[in-house]
Amino acid sequence: MTKQVLILPGDGIGPEITAEAVKVLEALKKSDGLDIAMTEDLVGGAAYDVHGVPLADETMAKAHAADAVLLGAVGGYKWESLDISVRPEKGLLRLRKEMGLFANLRPAYLFPQLADASTLKPEVVAGLDILIVRELTGGIYFGQPRGIRVLENGERQGYNTYVYSESEIKRIAHVAFQAAMKRDKKLTSVDKANVLEVTELWREVVNEVAKDYPEVTVNHMYVDNAAMQLVLRPKQFDVMVTGNMFGDILSDEASMLTGSIGMLASASLDANNKGMYEPSHGSAPDIAGQNIANPLATILSAAMMLRYSLGREDLAIKIENAVGKVLDQGLRTGDIWQAGCTKVTTSAMGDAVVAAL
Repeated sequence: MTKQVLILPGDGIGPEITAEAVKVLEALKKSDGLDIAMTEDLVGGAAYDVHGVPLADETMAKAHAADAVLLGAVGGYKWESLDISVRPEKGLLRLRKEMGLFANLRPAYLFPQLADASTLKPEVVAGLDILIVRELTGGIYFGQPRGIRVLENGERQGYNTYVYSESEIKRIAHVAFQAAMKRDKKLTSVDKANVLEVTELWREVVNEVAKDYPEVTVNHMYVDNAAMQLVLRPKQFDVMVTGNMFGDILSDEASMLTGSIGMLASASLDANNKGMYEPSHGSAPDIAGQNIANPLATILSAAMMLRYSLGREDLAIKIENAVGKVLDQGLRTGDIWQAGCTKVTTSAMGDAVVAAL
């Protein structure tokens, strides 16, 4: 049965990088009989320019109907002055919330060919393979009440609510423990339980869920220490699980251990492994339209889509191996370029991955 994939290129470099992932998927349709049908629509600033909202209801309906969504990036300078209710990022948050994409998987894997591209010493990062599991639909990004108000003395005050329910913590903890069972059976839960009651509950619930996975070794770490340890001894981690805000920050930090955030794929999954797949980086409007962005994170996100939502583990591995072959050839976009390598454009990197397939 043909699987339906919705492509949402978005803003900035989004259209350029998703075009290369689509190119790879089209190649697999021809060579390996990948049975998918791809349709494209608008999200973010691009949607606002046409519809006056960052995600049209019709597009949301297409996302619900699809088997998977592949997204580029949203946002840019052009839309920063808009009211916060219609900024491009709201389209992304709506997709996550209404599709029930509570589990964000961000692998920080260092391709051996890029050990020298990291800002850390090669011996610190060589062999790095971390999976960060981030809760995606709760926490301070979604908590109510929120807003900006004027106090009696006339001073403005911004406020947000950091809240997690027991059930939200349980379901993301199960995802993390199940991932750990398939890896090295080590799980680090990141919180700030010494000062935040909401993460005190987080720690308690993670410990309760841990009883269902006696083979997994669990340790807890405050977020400030976790940030330091990621730079100091990153290979101590295998699977990390944390809330929305902490996961947002730590996964971007971890991305730089791999040489560039342009290498970091991500998957956002619901309870049935239906998901939205996107690179971990942003829309990079300063380089949009120049054909110099790194498409590999998006191509690797397409591999994750094949693995988790489309049931084609074989083709996911094929894409990942092809990316490794391209790096072996010394081909690099500017963000991962090193002396002695060949600098290539966005489209040339996509062509090289297709050739390597």
